[in-house]
Amino acid sequence: MHQGITLLGLAAAAGLMTQDSRDQARALAGGQVARPQQLRLVAVPKPVGPRRALFNGRDLAGWNGWLGYPDPAVTYRAQPGAAPLGTSRDLGEHFAVREIDGAPALWVKGETWGSLVHREDLQDYHLRLEFKWGDRVWPPRLTEPRNNGLLYHTHGRPGAVFGTWSPSMEFEIMTGSTGMLVAVGRDVRGRTSVAFDPTIIAPHLRFRMNGREVDLVNGTPTWNVEAARDAERPVGSWNTLDLYVVGDRAVHVVNGVPVMAVRDIATVDQAGVRRPLTRGRVQLQSEGAETWFRNITVEPIRSLPRIVAA
Repeated sequence: MHQGITLLGLAAAAGLMTQDSRDQARALAGGQVARPQQLRLVAVPKPVGPRRALFNGRDLAGWNGWLGYPDPAVTYRAQPGAAPLGTSRDLGEHFAVREIDGAPALWVKGETWGSLVHREDLQDYHLRLEFKWGDRVWPPRLTEPRNNGLLYHTHGRPGAVFGTWSPSMEFEIMTGSTGMLVAVGRDVRGRTSVAFDPTIIAPHLRFRMNGREVDLVNGTPTWNVEAARDAERPVGSWNTLDLYVVGDRAVHVVNGVPVMAVRDIATVDQAGVRRPLTRGRVQLQSEGAETWFRNITVEPIRSLPRIVAA
């Protein structure tokens, strides 16, 4: 689930796009109101092993594709009235390796929602990739911000979340919100600190250093937290994302700017037992916008960088 038409529709249906939602967000944030923050990284860890490529530049070796519903507009309905496509359709029409700007890149069409999931189980790493938006956008997000995502600590079966994704924590890739934190799946949790921001749509929460701590829970007023600031470059430019993950903690960095920190990433079972989530696969989403990815690498680390005020 993401900001834009999806969140607007769900929020309206749930009665969240009201003064009550802003009052609720203000209470969750302990009355702290979001103000501009200038943040920087310190104590950036040195790798403790070699850097490896997750994308070989030739083909999709190591990646598995999955597609959701033929009509993405039904994705969030309780009764979508259709079965996910899964792997029944030629995935090469949706994910491929193509040349752009003189070099190979991983191409995500975006028309049918789904994801590419890397097969490797990752733990304690620094992942770096470059992305840029393509020219095309697709219904039902024709007039909404371009949308995609880097999902990490992926676990469970394909399509377990809305028939389309696997449970994960998300480093959002969306114009205006790249770096946002999203809990993908009702069993995923993570804690971060926030302030109330009345200028953004529900849930009106933005990451803030030394803010009020909240626990992300999908389907509740804390299902996402907006990035500290918009550090994305203009559409058509390449952006660099750095994801630092150690155990059940992570830091999101956009074009060198830290925009999110999360800790206590976990799963919660039906009995309410919380267990740390410290490893998993990565997913690259397809969610309504043509997207290019390149230079996808990981290297092992043993500590996280710290975010401090600039």
